[in-house]
Amino acid sequence: MKKTGINKNVIMLCECAVMVALATVLSLIKIEFPYGGSITICSMLPILIIGYRYKPLVGCLTGVVYGLIQMLFGMSNFAYATSWQAALMILFFDYLIAFGVIGLGGVFRGIKNQAVGLALGALLASVLRFLCHFLSGITVWAGFADGMPVWLYSLIYNGLYMLPEFGILIVVAIALGLLVDFRSEKLGAIKRNKK
Repeated sequence: MKKTGINKNVIMLCECAVMVALATVLSLIKIEFPYGGSITICSMLPILIIGYRYKPLVGCLTGVVYGLIQMLFGMSNFAYATSWQAALMILFFDYLIAFGVIGLGGVFRGIKNQAVGLALGALLASVLRFLCHFLSGITVWAGFADGMPVWLYSLIYNGLYMLPEFGILIVVAIALGLLVDFRSEKLGAIKRNKK
């Protein structure tokens, strides 16, 4: 049997690990709000790219690993859980599912224009992550609503950081989608047809 180089699965695992590390570093560069939530510089993009390169399932699993790391940074949030059900909501809807769904952005890989595919993926990932945090907000964090309807509190609180996060993500995703060919086995610049 002839060896053709490094196993593709090993390359994929290495890329996933590097992208989780990159996402983690990007998540540390942030603007934090006084009452929680923060805007990062494209911390979701590396996970979105993995989902786009290697299919959504791989992206989702990579996102869950990233979510576990984010959970370690946010362990103090579990102190607000008033029951084991609230702790599970925080675990899943603030971390594991919330970051896992970012990988679903890869479902648009089949779109011919890569920049459009990445932009749609960024939109889907952002909406799904927002919904996770919104659900957590109306169940676990309702005590912070301070007389405001709980759904409105969660909408405003999570929208204040998720909208700018999405705006930054989509701009950078489109820019990278125009420059780098994420569909090829070896990353490289997109080849332009000369007329």
